Amino acid sequence: MMQKKIAAGLAVLLAAGTILGGCGESGAAGNDSVSDAAGNEAAALTEAKTTPYGRYPETITYTLAKMTGVNNSNLPEGETYEDNAYTRLIREIINVQNEDVYENYGDTYNVGISTMIATGNIADIMVVDQKTMNAMQKNDQLADLTEVYANCASDRIKDIYASYGEEILQGCTFDGKLMAFPETNISDGPNLLWVRKDWMEKLGLSVPETIDDVKHIALTFAEENPANQEMGNIGLAVSTTLYGGTGISSEYGMNLIFASFGAYPGRWLTDAEGMPVYGSVQPNVKDALGMLADWYQEGVLDRDFLIRTQDDIADLIAQGRCGIFFAPWWAPNNPLWRCHETDPEADWQPFLIRTGKDGSVRYCNEKLTGNYVVVRKGYEYPEIVPKILSVMFDYMRYSYDDPRGEFQQYYTGNIDPTARPLAINLDYNQALTICYENLQAALNGEKSEDELEILERSFEKVCRAYLENPKTASAEEWSAYLSRITACSLLSDEKIQRVNTIYPTRTKTTEAYRYTLKELESETFLKIIRGESELSSFDDFVKEWQEEGGDEIIQEMIQERKSLSSQEDQKTEEKAEQKAE
Repeated sequence: MMQKKIAAGLAVLLAAGTILGGCGESGAAGNDSVSDAAGNEAAALTEAKTTPYGRYPETITYTLAKMTGVNNSNLPEGETYEDNAYTRLIREIINVQNEDVYENYGDTYNVGISTMIATGNIADIMVVDQKTMNAMQKNDQLADLTEVYANCASDRIKDIYASYGEEILQGCTFDGKLMAFPETNISDGPNLLWVRKDWMEKLGLSVPETIDDVKHIALTFAEENPANQEMGNIGLAVSTTLYGGTGISSEYGMNLIFASFGAYPGRWLTDAEGMPVYGSVQPNVKDALGMLADWYQEGVLDRDFLIRTQDDIADLIAQGRCGIFFAPWWAPNNPLWRCHETDPEADWQPFLIRTGKDGSVRYCNEKLTGNYVVVRKGYEYPEIVPKILSVMFDYMRYSYDDPRGEFQQYYTGNIDPTARPLAINLDYNQALTICYENLQAALNGEKSEDELEILERSFEKVCRAYLENPKTASAEEWSAYLSRITACSLLSDEKIQRVNTIYPTRTKTTEAYRYTLKELESETFLKIIRGESELSSFDDFVKEWQEEGGDEIIQEMIQERKSLSSQEDQKTEEKAEQKAE
């Protein structure tokens, strides 16, 4: 549309120049001026369309299906998803503005996206999951982003993707064409054990290092009631999901308990021959379930965990009725923030729990990506996506001086990432370690504030404020230091070992059986732990899982891997032939 406007404008200007041309020297000079202006605007447009930070001469407004967050993503009063610090910076740097034609969050957002696609009323740009991306690609609804990625993604954005290996972009590449931009999931490392250290000291308990130590502390907390709660204390908090990957499902999970038996339920792994196997049906899982069932009967686990939601557990922690649980490094932000506000004397500390006899800590790697940014086929300015990503995740973080302090306020004020127009995150795979090392260097006086990127600068200020007076630190200062320094310092332990998992493409077969098999798995495991079913029922579960679609899924995955392997061999041969020529 803009190109049409420019072309029409040029036609008018050229016509005017012809008329003025008969009026002597002043007319000729005017014609030159008009031509120069038109040429400059055309050059600016070309630069904008082919470089990461080239600014459009006229504002580009795109329609967006906006993934939002609860409570307006905690944006400051008066700010919206179309007018906030992110959108203002994007408009300032590249002159691009979002017009939200759909806003929602959670499962409701996905329902709306499905409706848009079904009716053909697709926004210019959307954030979608893998299943939706694959369906849109199959229906020829996606723009080819190969060229715009090469031209308009900054070098740092390309480096960020490269830190995850080739797999992350291959997942959205079809027939050699890049059809989406994937979100990146940084490595969170293994879950940590979060414990009320003040209770440990009161009861004379030693620092936990092993699974046996976890059992001893949880049981002691439940029996001794160190906070003298009228309703008593629970033992180890447990989520009914039992195990999870990234995100909130990892809180209160038993991943490390299973890992101590060499078991990784809920994950797809490869066997000795490189073939896919499902972690939940492996024999080691049975042994882990047996121990969890014993723990439940002994009172090590929360006896009422089956009726508790995530919010219920957070309430117990804030009320001082729970003093031990597993969670990622970011637990001080959620759920411990509330606890510190209600009881600043509660001394929560993270501990790294060894899962192997050799002192190792084994955990499964997270899925490299979850969501994708896609552009509808036929949209005139597909290059604005890599340009927006370059502004948000390169320029803003590493070059922008944030003169009004807006982004530092966003980071320290718990503004949800969904406030960004494109509600995804891009960062290096080892972003946690990089941030920790830079923060520690700054706090030790080995780096200046100017050497930190904007996210690190915001955390450096609140961490330094915490160190100046820990006893009177705000919840914001306390949580920043405990998560970014104390917890992250544990994640560089040389004994941590990551178990590689695979993430198969969802097919008709997996979609047909996935929910039924998952429900069967969850019901069986929870009944075993509660003592409602014998441990031997695990064997019946494995047989039923195989017969009710599991074996069919595995065979389909094997064929998929063979096909991909064949394609890779063909590419290798083609490259060899090209070199020979």
